[in-house]
Amino acid sequence: MNMQVQQAADLIWEAHQRGEPCAPVRDLIGATDIERAYAVQKINTDRWLVRGRRAVGRKIGLTSVAVQKQLGVDQPDFGMLFADMCLCDGEEVAPGRVLQPKVEAEIALVLERSLPHEQNTVADILRATAYALPSIEIVGSRIANWDIRLADTIADNASSGLFVLGSRPVKLSEFDVMGCGMVMEKRGEQVSVGAGAACLGNPLRAAVWLADTMARLGSPLQAGDIVLTGALGPMAVARPGDVFEASIEGLGSVRAAFSA
Repeated sequence: MNMQVQQAADLIWEAHQRGEPCAPVRDLIGATDIERAYAVQKINTDRWLVRGRRAVGRKIGLTSVAVQKQLGVDQPDFGMLFADMCLCDGEEVAPGRVLQPKVEAEIALVLERSLPHEQNTVADILRATAYALPSIEIVGSRIANWDIRLADTIADNASSGLFVLGSRPVKLSEFDVMGCGMVMEKRGEQVSVGAGAACLGNPLRAAVWLADTMARLGSPLQAGDIVLTGALGPMAVARPGDVFEASIEGLGSVRAAFSA
């Protein structure tokens, strides 16, 4: 194992344990070195699994073309979802549980079939999905001041924190995955607007990318996995006492509440 990869993993791990952000790790592993960044992510994923955390799916990040341009990339990234990251609709987030939290509205897919192939189609995703749920991802960064480039966010588990799932499952055939509008409000004030098409042109396209990528890496998506497909609109900063509600046309709404 490359010593600098291990050093980067240790920095992020310690930041999580202490609850204090660390310096960026890109100088250790290279700002655009995707392979080494995922190696860092895997070291800490394995650490969590050994400590008893349960993996329940993946999140897709960097699905906005504007954000990709900002970080100088042409593809999304992924991070692990663990069971203890999942919150019920409206469940309060304790202060400090996520470092530097921000929120974004997403469509979550719950799979009923595994996706073992390295070349998937939209039809494969449709057939494998049991239902969709509205979701708010509470992203966070172990990197101080969100001073991130591509390698930093991948190494830091794609800047994941927590995620809230709505409680009314909807079949993909019952709403317009690509055309659905999204509005997110903070105590009635509009803070983000978007649509399904903002997520890589179509959230199902993002899901195809993830399914292909995970199969190629030897960890294909499994029945029961949750897939957060990516942001439908801009992120909003979350502060203690904030309550966010995201409404996705045809899919319903979901709330994220932060303790005062």
